[in-house]
Amino acid sequence: MMTEVGIEALNVYGGEAFLDVATLAKERNLDMVRFENLLMLQKTVALYYEDSVSFGINAAKPIIDELSEEERSRIELVIVSTESAVDFGKSLSTYVHHYLKLSRHCRLFEIKQACYAGTAAFQMAVGFVLSQTSPGAKALVVSTDISRMFPEMRGLYHEPSGGAGAIAYLVSDQPKVFSLDIGATGYYGYEVMDTCRPTPDHEFGDADLSLLSYLDCCENAFLMYQDRVEGVDYQDTFDYLAFHTPFGGMVKGTHRTMMRKFKKATPSEIEQDFQVRVQPSLSYCQRVGNVMSGTVFLALAGLIDNGDFPTPKRVGVFSYGSGCCSEFYSGVVTSSAKQIQAHRQIGKTLSERYELSMEEYEAMFDYNKVVRFGIKDVVIQKGLLPGVDDHFLGRGRLVLSEIKNFHRKYEWM
Repeated sequence: MMTEVGIEALNVYGGEAFLDVATLAKERNLDMVRFENLLMLQKTVALYYEDSVSFGINAAKPIIDELSEEERSRIELVIVSTESAVDFGKSLSTYVHHYLKLSRHCRLFEIKQACYAGTAAFQMAVGFVLSQTSPGAKALVVSTDISRMFPEMRGLYHEPSGGAGAIAYLVSDQPKVFSLDIGATGYYGYEVMDTCRPTPDHEFGDADLSLLSYLDCCENAFLMYQDRVEGVDYQDTFDYLAFHTPFGGMVKGTHRTMMRKFKKATPSEIEQDFQVRVQPSLSYCQRVGNVMSGTVFLALAGLIDNGDFPTPKRVGVFSYGSGCCSEFYSGVVTSSAKQIQAHRQIGKTLSERYELSMEEYEAMFDYNKVVRFGIKDVVIQKGLLPGVDDHFLGRGRLVLSEIKNFHRKYEWM
C-alpha cells in the first residue's frame, strides 16, 4: 500500500520584468514608514504580451521537459488554479495541456477560490494519487496569477504588493521534494467580503478586514490541526513555517500573534523565532509580490532554497484565500530537496529579470488595454518597450502573439 504522496518536482516562473517597490512607493507618495512594514523589495510586472496562460506554461515546461515519454504519459490530471482567468468557460488548463503536449487521456480543469485555490488544487491532486484508481499516475498543478494594471488603478492599495508569477508542481507517489503529512490538516472558512474581483481586471477590498480574516483563519485552522494531530506544538512541532504571503509584513504580524497566543512568547523570542523559522520562506515572495493562488508555494520554494536541510525537516503550511477559505497543513521537506531544487536556479533567474523604469512601468498601463479581458481580435505589437523585448529574445519563453475570435495564440521568443 502506498504511504507517501506529495511534490515530486517544483518550479517557479517569476517573469522577465520587475519594478523596485520603494521607487513606486515614493512615486505614489506613500507613507514610507508604513511601506517599510510591508517587507517588500520588488514586484514582478506582467508585460502586455504575457498573461496567466503564458506564465503557467513557462513555469511548468522545465518540469515536463525532464520527464521521459513514459512519465509524461502518466500525467492524467492537469489542474490550474487562478483568479486571473481569460475566459468564463474555457479553462486555462486546456492551453497549458496543449502547449506542453501532454497525453489526451487526461482530466483538465480550473479551480477558483482566491489565494486558497493553489492549496485546493494541491489537495485535490493528492486525493487523486492516494485513491489509487490509476496506480502510478501523476497530477500536474499550475498556480498562475497576474495583477494587470490600468490607468484608473494607479495608487490603489494593492499596487505595491500585486505581483505576477506561476508555480508548477508535479504531485505523485514519489515526493522527492515535499512529502505531505497525510491527514494532518485543519481548515476554516466563512463568507466575508475582504477582497474581491468584481470585474475580471479589477481588484477591490478592505485591507483591514482582510488582515483580521487572515489572523482569524490562521488561528482557527491551526486549532483544528491541533485537534487532529496529537501532541502538536506551534513552535516545537515545525522546523519551518511557510505562509500565504500577500506581503511579508502580514506574515510577520500573524506569526507574532500566533506566538503570543500559543507560546506566551516575549517580543525578543518572537523576533528570533521569526528569523529562524519564517524569514527564509519570504525570500522569493519579497522579490515577486503576491501571486495569489501560488503564493504559499512560492514561499515553500523560497524556504527550500534558503533554509537548512541536512536532514528532513517538517514544515507547517498556512494557506488563505479571501472570501474566505483557509487551511493549515504540514509535510516534510526531504534531505535531497535542496539539491533537487538547486538546478532550477530560481534565485538566479529572478536576478536576471529586466528592471523597469517608472517611465516604462507607466507606459505599460496604456499598453495593457490591448489585452484587456474580453478582447475579441488583436495582433500583439512587439517593440513598444525595446529594452524589455531585447531581454526576452532567445530566452525560450512563451508569450501571447494574437487573439483571434477570442482564441489565444502563443509563440516562443
